[in-house]
Amino acid sequence: MEMTRVDGSPVRVLVVDDEVNIAELLSMALRYEGWVVSMAHTGRQAVSTAAEVKPDAVVLDMMLPDFDGLEVLRRMRATHPDVPVLFLTARDAVEDRVAGLTAGGDDYVTKPFSLEEVVARLRALMRRSGASVATERNVLAVGDLTMDEDSREVFRDGTEINLTATEFELLRFLMRNPRRVLSKAQILDRVWQYDFGGQANVVELYISYLRKKIDVGREPMIHTMRGAGYVLKPVP
Repeated sequence: MEMTRVDGSPVRVLVVDDEVNIAELLSMALRYEGWVVSMAHTGRQAVSTAAEVKPDAVVLDMMLPDFDGLEVLRRMRATHPDVPVLFLTARDAVEDRVAGLTAGGDDYVTKPFSLEEVVARLRALMRRSGASVATERNVLAVGDLTMDEDSREVFRDGTEINLTATEFELLRFLMRNPRRVLSKAQILDRVWQYDFGGQANVVELYISYLRKKIDVGREPMIHTMRGAGYVLKPVP
């Protein structure tokens, strides 16, 4: 089920961690939830990015190279007092967790963590905050294209589009990652759940099926990025 902002736009999350690999891993998992993710790797970056994007939630590492997560929290809360913050702490740093919660952090997870746990904690925090996040919905929307994941109904500009089960799963993956280039390997793994080996052209085939149903007679939304993969973009 999708969680959105009150106006229907995607939830915005800021991920702050000086370990680039961890930040990117978290960002990928959160984007798969349909959320818009910004990253920062220092405290200063975190404060300036938070002021710019006004996130609905922040994943904040306690240990940063310039100043610590508590100082980041203090500076962010000065201008954005209600934003929920999930701290990342070392497994043995009990005092960090106590300090973080005392300073106004809303929750914490310890490293190493599971991505599922981080997503679940963020959902719970945003539900509790309720300030800028609407109730959970099961409708994806990219431009004038909408998908109800429960009823499996798809509409473009108010016109219903009938899809096969595989076409639906492919479109759902594209819609959960708007503006993001997805490789054939990623699509095969997510939609078909196994490697076709040399048969990656099955992706091309199903993309062509989708284009005939989604794009024909309209401004195209599905684009081929040569040598990279495919991307779904709303029409400007």
